[in-house]
Amino acid sequence: MGESETVSIYDTFTSKDTVERRVSPRFAGETHVEYVSPPLPQADMDIESFLLGIPVVTRYWFLASTIVPLLGRFGLLNAQWMFLQWDLVINKYQFWRPLTALIYYPVTPQTGFHWLMMLYFLYNYSKALEKETYRGRSADYLFMLIFNWFFCAGLCMALDIYFLLEPMVISVLYVWCQVNKDTIVSFWFGMRFPARYLPWVLWGFNAVLRGGGTNELIGILVGHAYFFVALKYPDEYGVDLISTPEFLHRLIPDEDGGIHGQDGDIRGPRQQPRGGHHWPGGAGARLGGN
Repeated sequence: MGESETVSIYDTFTSKDTVERRVSPRFAGETHVEYVSPPLPQADMDIESFLLGIPVVTRYWFLASTIVPLLGRFGLLNAQWMFLQWDLVINKYQFWRPLTALIYYPVTPQTGFHWLMMLYFLYNYSKALEKETYRGRSADYLFMLIFNWFFCAGLCMALDIYFLLEPMVISVLYVWCQVNKDTIVSFWFGMRFPARYLPWVLWGFNAVLRGGGTNELIGILVGHAYFFVALKYPDEYGVDLISTPEFLHRLIPDEDGGIHGQDGDIRGPRQQPRGGHHWPGGAGARLGGN
């Protein structure tokens, strides 16, 4: 069968996160994968242990995106103060709305499952980026989220999309998929394909099943913009187009580590000079639906 090695992989809709990679003549030039069941959580694992296992930036984003929509669902928050709209932000100076639109989602019997899927994607892919790709560099990861949030907010206001959770999650998923583009991911009905296609598959499914797709396209566009200016262009031309502000590094001090992808290192630690690198080579919602 050939040599085997255990590698990380993210099943799109299950908690399986480990596969066994086997290289054989049948799959020459490709990566063939078989699932190996991951260890189940200990029965005595408490909520605190679960949360502490999530990197700091993802932890607070995940908590806010869980708690705030639930408060709205039970009538403790008024959704009229949470959604994003150009006129309210620009002309009426309600500048909090781009932030509340990031962490609020209108949970109803019709949207509840989709909200849970977004939380699942947020937990899996944001955690993976911060814990693996940006290992020890949570300030850089926070800057990535701020970059994506800024452009998602602008595009969503221009297109009358009222909530940012979905395009933001898709933008994060897109970056992960580009960093790990040759990792095989599993989708519905046993479909398996390289991660670089996952955002487009999600877009296609949403366009067919929900009649939407705009949110995924925004997430893909913004995620690609970040990936290009922050990772791909500096890697190819040796010039940093953007960099994390120093105050974010003071807010979240760096730990040992660099930026790594499962298909190869992307960029080294910030304090080291750049050398040769090898980088591996989606849904906010409208009021009334999208």
